[in-house]
Order: sequence, then structure tokens, then C-alpha cells
Amino acid sequence: MNSALAAAATLVASAFALSTFDRWLRRHRPHDLAWTVSLAMFAIGAAALWWAESVGWSLGAFRVFYLAGAVLNVPWLALGTVYLLSGQAVGDRVRGGLVLLSGFATGVVLFAPTRTGASGNELPTGSEVFGVAPRILAAAGSGVAAVVIIGGAVVSAWRASPRRLVAGNLLIALGTLVLSGSGTIAGRLGKDRAFAITLLVGICLLFVGFLVATVRLNEAAAK
Repeated sequence: MNSALAAAATLVASAFALSTFDRWLRRHRPHDLAWTVSLAMFAIGAAALWWAESVGWSLGAFRVFYLAGAVLNVPWLALGTVYLLSGQAVGDRVRGGLVLLSGFATGVVLFAPTRTGASGNELPTGSEVFGVAPRILAAAGSGVAAVVIIGGAVVSAWRASPRRLVAGNLLIALGTLVLSGSGTIAGRLGKDRAFAITLLVGICLLFVGFLVATVRLNEAAAK
């Protein structure tokens, strides 16, 4: 069941990434590209989980899962919110910093020394495998980015933005909260099942939010 859920999350995230990439190719809106990168990261993280649930965890699979699923995906998701609410000039500056952060984080997570290996069928935790640096990157990157996404939903509502933009940002914020809620349900379902379920449900909520938030922009462009 865990493998099937992870496979579904991988396929859904991949399909959504292709959809947002297609929209970026047609309209060249920077938030679509940011969301494409984020969804690609979700797909990579879900694929690593799918692989590990099928054949067992390895250190390589865990590094990929941790980098794509815990460090990089939410910051790139937040960049889409920045572009939508703050405009291209601010978004471009944030993107430049995020590209540098992503390169640095990739080097740290892929080559950081480990406390122990990753093996067996149960998902390890970052504290079991890594030292301080990768865990700080995961906490800071995902934590700050989640605040940006949730804050963006609040700001869009406070500004009395178009209803679709408000609803879209609220759905994106809800999807982010679902993705971070795996620890809450892990006690009942186990870590692997919790991550697989929250990945699948969270990605679906995110993509619905993307569609709702951008319908208004597409309507305006068509006029």
C-alpha cells in the first residue's frame, strides 16, 4: 500500500509539473516556472519514496528524498506566491537568492557525512542519518517558505484580491499544511504511510490551488 501511494503521488506530481511547464512555455509567467520546479521536486521526492518502499531504503535514496522532499520543494513553491503577490521585480531578486541556496543545499545534503546508514523498509529520520547542517537547511528552508505561503494567503485576503486569487492561495496554504502534517498522523499509520498519504493529498490540493489562482490571470490575458 505504501508503495502504491508513493507511486500515485509520483505520477500526480509529474503530470502537474508537465502541466505547469506547458503553461510557462505558452505564457512565460514566472510563477508557473517556479511551481514547475517545485512540483518536479515533489515528483523526485515521491519517486525516491516509491523506490525505497519497493526495494528498501538506501543512503542514496534517502539523500534524494531528503533534498527534494524536505529542503527544496517548499521554497520553490513559496517563490510562486512571491511572484503572484509581489510582482516580477521582487520575485526575480528572491529567485536569484533561491538558486544560490538550492545549489548550496544540494552540495550539503548529497555529500554530508552521515551518522548511520539507511536500510530496511522503514523511513529513517533526518536526525538519525545527518548531522546539523542538512537538518538546519530543511528546518529553515521549509519553515520560512511555509510562513511565506501562509502569509501570502492572508495578505491576498486582506487586500481584497480577486476571489479566485484568494481561494487559490488558501488552497496552496492548505496543501502546504497537509504536507507538513505527516508527523501528526505517523503515530497511527506509521512514518512511511503518513508521508505517502500527505504527499498525495498535499500535491492534489496544491495543484487545485494553482489552477484556481491562475484562472483570473488567464481571463485577464485573454481580454
